[in-house]
Amino acid sequence: MLGRSSAMIRRSLFTAAIATLALSACAPKPADKGPKDTVVFSILSTESAQNMEGYWTPILADMEKQTGLKVKPFFSSNYSSLIVAMGAGQTDLGWFSNQSGLEAVRRSGGEVFARTFDPSGTDGYKSVIIVPAGSRLTVEDLLKCDKSLNFGIGDKKSTSGTLAPMTYVFIPAGKKPETCFKTVLSANHQANLFAVANGKLDAATNNTTAINLSAARGEAVAGKIKVIWESPNLPEDPLVWRKDLDPVVKEKIRQFFLTYAQGDSPAAVQQRANLKKLSIGGFKPADDTHLLVVREMEALEQFGLARESGDAAKIAETQKILDGVKAERLAADGKAGVAAPAN
Repeated sequence: MLGRSSAMIRRSLFTAAIATLALSACAPKPADKGPKDTVVFSILSTESAQNMEGYWTPILADMEKQTGLKVKPFFSSNYSSLIVAMGAGQTDLGWFSNQSGLEAVRRSGGEVFARTFDPSGTDGYKSVIIVPAGSRLTVEDLLKCDKSLNFGIGDKKSTSGTLAPMTYVFIPAGKKPETCFKTVLSANHQANLFAVANGKLDAATNNTTAINLSAARGEAVAGKIKVIWESPNLPEDPLVWRKDLDPVVKEKIRQFFLTYAQGDSPAAVQQRANLKKLSIGGFKPADDTHLLVVREMEALEQFGLARESGDAAKIAETQKILDGVKAERLAADGKAGVAAPAN
């Protein structure tokens, strides 16, 4: 009985193996992976996606023409979705804020290859807190934390909308927005700007770029707000690509951005006009050291939280991290091209 059972099992296994081989032979073979001819460019929607699409379409069309690559846009107002998309290989490169760019480098296999500069020649921008033009509110009033005010803040991964005001305003005062205000609403810069101008919010975070853009476009809201606080200078936005992107594709992309809007040709003049709608003057080469300033801000934030908690071990740990980032920044001084944040 055992002998016959073993023989039957062997025959069954042999038959199954033959069937598997036959199915494998019939199945279509995967195509050889050819050179990449399409890249997906992610774009942070600091205002409505419709507006951003209109501003970026001519730039991406120029990118297709110069590189020979097909360029597909990926828009999102959610910073985290841009980070996740790059990590999942759904996007190849993108325009990030500094903090979301840092997360893309840390979590999504990204690296900084370029950064923007302002068309005015000013290198950097500032986080601000705005109130309606006729308001008498001050930063001190906000920090009373009496839950009487409605406050607008940026995405959690926004450098100017969240990290900077937390680092320089709330944490040094030992305060948290969620315990200070009647309501705390998170939105992009354009939405917060309009909400304050129209009296829907008592105060909100924003940045000088968004306000200047609104004024340049002739939007009335720019005259309906005033700034009651501004941060130290912040570095311009980085462009980040996936480290594992084909080197040939990388070089095509690098050359496009570093030569775009440069020179005095009619094409360059039009390209500068395209970028000006985004308050971008052009692009400069950069690497991950561009993110040292925001890393220092992040370390300052964590050190402030630890000091607030009174946990000696946590204070020592975060102080060590802060000192390490400062040492890195000093070693790379002059390379990032942006002033370090004030302590």
